[in-house]
Amino acid sequence: MIVDAAALRAALPDTRSPQMLRGLDEKVVVHRDEWGIPHIKARTEGDAHFALGFVHAQDRLFQMELSRRRALGRAAEWLGAEAAESDALCRRLGMEAACRRDYAALGGEARSMLEHYTAGVNAFLDSGAPLPVEYLMLGAAPERWEGWHPIAVMRRLGLLMGSVWFKLARILALAVVGVENAAKLRYDDGGAELLCIPAGAVGERMAADLAALRPAIGALLTAMGPDETGGGSNNWAVGPGRSATGRPILAGDPHRAFEIPGMYTQHHLACDEWDVIGLTVPGVPAFPHFMHNARVACCVTHAFVDIHDLFLERFDDGDCLFQGRREPVRTRTETVSVRGGPDHVVTIWETRRGPVVAGDPASGAALALRSVQFVDTDLSFDCLPRMLRAGSVPALFEATRGWGLIDHNLVAGDIEGRIGHRVRALVPRRPRENGWFAVPGWTGEGEWEGYLPHEAMPEVIDPEDGIIVTANNRVVADGEPYLCTDCHPPYRAARIVELLRSLPRFRVDDAAAVHADVLSRNAALFQGRLRGLSVPANAAAASLREKLLGWDGRMDAGSAAAGHYNALRRAMTDILARRSGLAGMTAHPWAAVPPGVSPTGNLWWALPTLLRNDDTGMLDGWSWDDVLRSALEAAAAAPASPWGEEHRPAFRHPLSALFPDAAPLLDPPSMPLGGDGDTVMAVGLAPAAGPTATYGSLCRYVMDVGDWEESRWAVFHGASGHPGGPHYCDQATEWAACRMVPICLVVRPPWQLQR
Repeated sequence: MIVDAAALRAALPDTRSPQMLRGLDEKVVVHRDEWGIPHIKARTEGDAHFALGFVHAQDRLFQMELSRRRALGRAAEWLGAEAAESDALCRRLGMEAACRRDYAALGGEARSMLEHYTAGVNAFLDSGAPLPVEYLMLGAAPERWEGWHPIAVMRRLGLLMGSVWFKLARILALAVVGVENAAKLRYDDGGAELLCIPAGAVGERMAADLAALRPAIGALLTAMGPDETGGGSNNWAVGPGRSATGRPILAGDPHRAFEIPGMYTQHHLACDEWDVIGLTVPGVPAFPHFMHNARVACCVTHAFVDIHDLFLERFDDGDCLFQGRREPVRTRTETVSVRGGPDHVVTIWETRRGPVVAGDPASGAALALRSVQFVDTDLSFDCLPRMLRAGSVPALFEATRGWGLIDHNLVAGDIEGRIGHRVRALVPRRPRENGWFAVPGWTGEGEWEGYLPHEAMPEVIDPEDGIIVTANNRVVADGEPYLCTDCHPPYRAARIVELLRSLPRFRVDDAAAVHADVLSRNAALFQGRLRGLSVPANAAAASLREKLLGWDGRMDAGSAAAGHYNALRRAMTDILARRSGLAGMTAHPWAAVPPGVSPTGNLWWALPTLLRNDDTGMLDGWSWDDVLRSALEAAAAAPASPWGEEHRPAFRHPLSALFPDAAPLLDPPSMPLGGDGDTVMAVGLAPAAGPTATYGSLCRYVMDVGDWEESRWAVFHGASGHPGGPHYCDQATEWAACRMVPICLVVRPPWQLQR
């Protein structure tokens, strides 16, 4: 079909007229403020959840169904071959079975919440409202929702986040650079790890015990065969003694890959039992990550706790070997339907650890995944109703008992003046050696021995200096029990701490300036090495060296020097990838786990530590001065333009590639952006693909705990998922400028949902 502005307008829902719906007990009132953000008031909890499902579907139906399809391995039915491998992975992981299992085990309150929510979604499908334009483009009809579907959407959002990708990268690097060098493929430590707990403490990261790992490494190298080779979030809290209001203030911004529509949308949901406002996930009831009720506020970042293990399994004649005996392997096949192409038949093998995710058991060896996200029944959704009612920081932390879908730094503040930080996660108890590579599956030495108890997880309430900062940096010092091998560098966290300590009376209005900070603490390392480098013979390289030495280290959107710095670091990473041989490691078949391993991405993060330590072990005879000279020449030859223009993201609707003529109407506009992956304004990139921003803050927020009307927020495009609608991208300008809009402003008359 032809998609034009008229087609987009015809697909917009009516958000002004009263709606008569079956399934409600009483009347529900919905206000939409000037940003299109819904404010929903019901009397009963069931009606509130029902209304949220209806309004989610009204604003984000296509996104919700695509998220569900991606979770259940059915996205290729809409998106074609580009989604087939991700669909196959979700089939291997057994997403549908895990979600049905979890739903069946939930308590009555959570099941009621899910049933009312999905009834609201289905009420929208039955309402006669026009379908989103994407359905017309695809020639598709929406499918009805069942109570377990929101669990699938939620599970997909954190799917395999964290450790599994660095473990796989180190495994693939073994045959190329050897064990000692492969163990260096970690996030930069900044010279010393900055810890979340105790706040501001510094710790040394624990190195790999190579002697203990050698049996596993030898087995991996044998299984891989001959060498075939030839890519966070911020949040913080200040207590009453450090805020200008005398109340706690929470602020932050979650960082993820830019998807259209955005992962979060803003809602206000109230009933007689609770009144909550925050960021919702379309397709999921309640407020899993960011919210406040009348008494307590909370927000999260990814904690980088290690919740996934890879096991190297040995097979013989179809059986899996374990401690001298043979065990049958469960197998099945599933068919992924692909739009515009042949079906994709997926063969699935499962061992005692979980599904095989890389390799072919017929070859005698393959990698199986054991993940907290799948191995045992998960009751995270039981936490959501409890969180809505929590009246204090301790009560909120207790409400999260049993949460396991993904690991978080949960930061909170309450009207009694408390602030707190807790790691919200289920963490298996097992040897820390599991954190480096794959564990030999046939020995039983790396087996899980239950989970760490809720009481053992890191937690602090009212830290002495009145500041909590998390930015994906290490939570606590390495030790026992084992929590983490890989986590983000400390630069963002250290800079936020520095800014907060410079503002002894932190105000709500100060949050935007912290969000917008673009000083790169990492750039000083590269400048120090350039300062000690003799002047290059190449005139352009020598000129660039002087420009970078005179640069203030700020990744400002208007700075040409910031673009030069990024080009230099990308050139250095490319040289490291070539000279180490790791540029070709993705040729190994085990690298095919979607979305795939990027050698350039892994080396991008490891490069600063190697440079700081003058570690030339992967440079094949070169020194770092050699690398710098060559990289300066390459960067000097690159076109020069303001960093913000080079870094401008490309927001792509999921159907733009299939319908390129409609892309100008589907893709929201973007603006020049500063920052990079090391700055508080974390707008990162995939180094192999160039300087274009690929991830950043999906939203920004600041919550004044107790004076809620002073709180602020913004998402990166808008509250609506309808292209061409008035609220599809009306927050984009505010977001790009690191400004926020009032959370509770209500200006439009209400409309009603009625029985």
